[in-house]
Amino acid sequence: MHPAKSRLRSLASWALIIALGLNLRPILSSISPLLMEIRGDTGMSFQSSAWLTSLPVICMGFVALLGVRIEARLGERRGVALGLLMILGACLWRLLGHQAEALLVTALLGGAGVALIQALVPALIKRQFQHKVALALGVYSASLMGGGGLAALLSPLVAGHFSHWQAGLGVWLLPALAALLLWWRLPFAGVVRRVDGPSAHPWRNRRAWLLALYFGLVNCGYMSMVAWLPAYYLQMNWSATQSGSLLAFMTIFQVIAALLMPALAQRSIDRRPFLAISLGAQAVGFLGLVLWPLETPHVWVALIGFGLGACFALSLILTLDHCREPQQAGQLAAFVQGVGFLINAVSPWLTGWLRELTGSFVSAWWVLMVGVVSMLVLTRTFSPASYGPIPSSSVRSEALSVTP
Repeated sequence: MHPAKSRLRSLASWALIIALGLNLRPILSSISPLLMEIRGDTGMSFQSSAWLTSLPVICMGFVALLGVRIEARLGERRGVALGLLMILGACLWRLLGHQAEALLVTALLGGAGVALIQALVPALIKRQFQHKVALALGVYSASLMGGGGLAALLSPLVAGHFSHWQAGLGVWLLPALAALLLWWRLPFAGVVRRVDGPSAHPWRNRRAWLLALYFGLVNCGYMSMVAWLPAYYLQMNWSATQSGSLLAFMTIFQVIAALLMPALAQRSIDRRPFLAISLGAQAVGFLGLVLWPLETPHVWVALIGFGLGACFALSLILTLDHCREPQQAGQLAAFVQGVGFLINAVSPWLTGWLRELTGSFVSAWWVLMVGVVSMLVLTRTFSPASYGPIPSSSVRSEALSVTP
């Protein structure tokens, strides 16, 4: 390939990874800064409104578990396009609707779209960036978290400008449309062809289940922060814009960590020191939210954001370390994300339930801190020497190849 075309193709690959990532969290994070207005208009309780965050995550879990069948039925190109169309449709419905039932349906629709994309991206990255997997996953994770932060920051501003909370939720159809056009026009997606090769069976492997549990618990805090951090400070008389900006501030440190920690981890095959630092940052941040929420809130939020950003990227890298082949790595990552996101889905609902039960979010922050410390202890088991192959059998399966 001509060097200029090769560079252009490489730039297009990076641009598309970023564009896809930016669309995967606004469906979640645009809700929280506008929660009081939404509850006032729809009559939703704290616990019922938690489903607006939990339902998309449940979808992410179940769709990710079907990742192999999705590849076989749709292929990478159509699967990602369908996911973007579902996100676009959910945002459009939110722009036009105003009932609680409609919001819950859009949470399912948008969550399924996000899940489709997330199920296909890890294998795509493993194949497309063979010698830069950790860095590419870091960029993807950073753009994913950056999209969440932008939504938290801009949604209340858009809603205030139009005096219409629906506008703050619906505006995110625009980046979904842009990503869809970019995805369809640029030759990034692979084509599907049948080959004979090994197919992983993570359901039968204890290490796969351990990785899934680990992924779910180290990332639980993100869903609770997205759902409830602004509400926590709204109850302390902060404005919607101020509380949303706090979530956006957290995202800055998520993005920094998602870029920095995988780049550092690229130099070593042992991910444990970086995971320990990331989990420790989360634990200190949650402790600060409990004990000194108003003294230095930006410090605690920055620590939580740094820890969460690093943990998401590093736990995915840890998963992909267990498989050499892109197809098997994609199947394992889909399983780990599937089970992990189902665990994540409990987090915002549990936080809302504890808030209803105790009248405060403090008990939920304690629960999250205990979970993080438990995972810090578990991290020591992930020595590179312990990596074992996921059992496989020679069956006819779908594999993806890059169009030359």
